[in-house]
Amino acid sequence: MEVRRMSKHGNRFIVAHNRTHPLDSFSQMVQVEEGKIYSFSASVQVSEGSEIVAVVFKFPNGDIVPGGDVIAQKGCWTLLKGGIVANFTTPVEILFEAENTSVEIWMDNVSLQPFTKDEWRSHQDNSINEVRKKRVKLQLTQASKAPLKGAKVSIKQVKSHFPFGCGMNHFILTSPDYQNWFTSRFKWTTFTNEMKWYSTEKTQGQENYTIADDMVKFAQQNGISIRGHNVFWDNANAQPNWVKSLSPEELRKAAEKRINSVVSRYRGKLIAWDVVNENLHFRFFEDKLGKNASAEFYFTAQQLDPSTVMFMNEYNSIEYSKDMKAGAANYKKKLQEILSYPGNANLSAGIGLQGHFVSGQPNLAYMRSTIDMLGATGLPIWLTEVDVAKDPNQAQYLEEILREGYSHPAVRGIIMFVGPLSAGFNVTTLADNNFKNTPSGDVVDKLIAEWRSGTQEITANDRGFVDFSLFHGDYEITVEDHITNSTLSLNLRVTQTEPQEIVRIDTLKV
Repeated sequence: MEVRRMSKHGNRFIVAHNRTHPLDSFSQMVQVEEGKIYSFSASVQVSEGSEIVAVVFKFPNGDIVPGGDVIAQKGCWTLLKGGIVANFTTPVEILFEAENTSVEIWMDNVSLQPFTKDEWRSHQDNSINEVRKKRVKLQLTQASKAPLKGAKVSIKQVKSHFPFGCGMNHFILTSPDYQNWFTSRFKWTTFTNEMKWYSTEKTQGQENYTIADDMVKFAQQNGISIRGHNVFWDNANAQPNWVKSLSPEELRKAAEKRINSVVSRYRGKLIAWDVVNENLHFRFFEDKLGKNASAEFYFTAQQLDPSTVMFMNEYNSIEYSKDMKAGAANYKKKLQEILSYPGNANLSAGIGLQGHFVSGQPNLAYMRSTIDMLGATGLPIWLTEVDVAKDPNQAQYLEEILREGYSHPAVRGIIMFVGPLSAGFNVTTLADNNFKNTPSGDVVDKLIAEWRSGTQEITANDRGFVDFSLFHGDYEITVEDHITNSTLSLNLRVTQTEPQEIVRIDTLKV
């Protein structure tokens, strides 16, 4: 049953009360158009305590598609965001869901905004220009302080600051073609399996880090930064076989040895650790060691390697809205459990979103809303294992997903779990056995080139100014001084905040 109420400030809102089913709420029928992206938002509150409230879209065939969720609270309005992509033109019923039927759902400022794909792309491009680039102005002067007009300035990007990388596996150690393919494209990586417990201690008490060590050495020799993956995996089926039969006390001792061994071994060599993989879906360690098992592992990992960011890492948080177990609300809830554990208040935590997308049009509105909600924590977000299932439009969908991630200001890095067929990457393959690009490989190469400034040349105006729009990164600047017939060089670092003002270059001093 629904009623309308008015707040003490005179604002009217709608209330669902006397609920007997999680989907008992108010509803609205709308018509969606094929090919359009629909972004949803509303202010939500509950009558008691705090509850997860979701927006769901019900189609004429009875299919119910969750579109986003949030932890709503009593006494304050919380923003609920979400959305859908319309694969065909049809009426859709908008509903709201809360498992606890004893609470009332209060709703205000409900909005469903349609966007064409061109409009969505335009927003992505504008965001990229705002959050990934900076306008830099240089002023060139002579020894007399007079403007050096007409000077030719070349600026070349030598390093990108945004981590756009690719998974790597043990085939990299024995294949020069794979090595050349990888190092010519990527400076960030995650080892797909080689650091996992079942790879480094197949037999209890017999640790073997040979392959992982050799891959670390290869990465270091080629200037490639590494995300550690993973210390533990909470899935019972992903344990070393000998671990599965351990008693709780034996498991505790084995886990203590494991975390001390692997984190200490690679201390200072990694930029991140996925400490407990997929602990929203699974609870092997919680069931064996207690509800705080994950939180304890994060505490220990940070003590062993204080300079490394410690990530949660989950699937289906951005790629599959029907898996509400991994939605933004439950993700934030688990994260808060970890951070509230004694000693973890200052944990250097990160949010890992795997991004294993199934075939079919990705729901970019849902993806964006999830990143929005998790980004509100202020913690760094990485897309950690992006791939797309085989589909006639796989390359197109991969591009749409990567653009969505890159354009979002809360995303600090992207790692794809993709690669050449010869290395076993058969879900999203970027190169065939002869290392010839697939369509998905063409997309990745296109984006690598597009998200770099390349080499730009410009002539200083009459006041000695040159103006560039540059992606964040490190640059080499060359100035050809036609007055002294000399060439001058310097380095420049461009970030979101640097340089803060005009860069003045006195050609006599450089």
